[in-house]
Amino acid sequence: MTDSSLHLLSAFTTDPKGGNPAGVWIGDTLPSPETMQRIAADVGFSETAFVAPQTGFERTVRYYSPEVEVPFCGHATVATGVVLGELSGEGTYKLATTVGEVPVAVSVQEGQWQAALTSVEPTHALASDALVADILSALGWQLDELDLSIPPARAYAGAWHLVLAVAQAERLAHLDYDFDQLKALMQQDSLLTLQLIWRESPSVFHSRNPFPVGGVVEDPATGAAAAALGGYLRDAQLTSVPHQIVIRQGEAMGRPSRLVVDIPASGGIVVSGMAVRL
Repeated sequence: MTDSSLHLLSAFTTDPKGGNPAGVWIGDTLPSPETMQRIAADVGFSETAFVAPQTGFERTVRYYSPEVEVPFCGHATVATGVVLGELSGEGTYKLATTVGEVPVAVSVQEGQWQAALTSVEPTHALASDALVADILSALGWQLDELDLSIPPARAYAGAWHLVLAVAQAERLAHLDYDFDQLKALMQQDSLLTLQLIWRESPSVFHSRNPFPVGGVVEDPATGAAAAALGGYLRDAQLTSVPHQIVIRQGEAMGRPSRLVVDIPASGGIVVSGMAVRL
């Protein structure tokens, strides 16, 4: 094995007790897929990012959950940006992912490291009635609990997520789903997480994100889903542009997270946040 280092951080928070933990492995060259999968399982966080080489503003990155490789992960990207900033300084790091190049602008803001990723071009498609019905069944939810002013949609900004908006905050507060049933449905539809949201105001959203595909009941902060939601809101003309929204996630889990999403008139969606060492 080449020289390497493993860093443990929590992303989208300034408190180690909040946010979403991620591993960041940095080495001269990437390990084999089998080795990356083993390391991610040993770390046990929802994702570990593997980054090579150890220097420069252009790097390659791969993302692994404890069970599978995932195409893109926002919180591990933010964690990666903070580690790169600490080790190599401020600047914009260009990360080559399996879904395209993701620039990450890294800077110090009020004494804290911050990373802002720009997603690949987002896209979306309205979800079929059959998919929505199946997912609602697995969640134990009813169709009349949804906020249909944000129609159910499959949204993408590096990975596919199903956006379901609820009309009342109370529905989002209680999440108890059939893990195996939901996992199977999501695998059939190539969904990475569910983006379950409640819109408090035009600029503040609350989110919960089941991630059974990765072997995780729920993610406390999901940057990839945040980018996908931003792209969907823009491209479906459900928000004005340019616009900034804040997504509050992880609060029901006791790991509060804050994701800032900047939605430009066109192009990739910018998701920014802090990350701290564990």
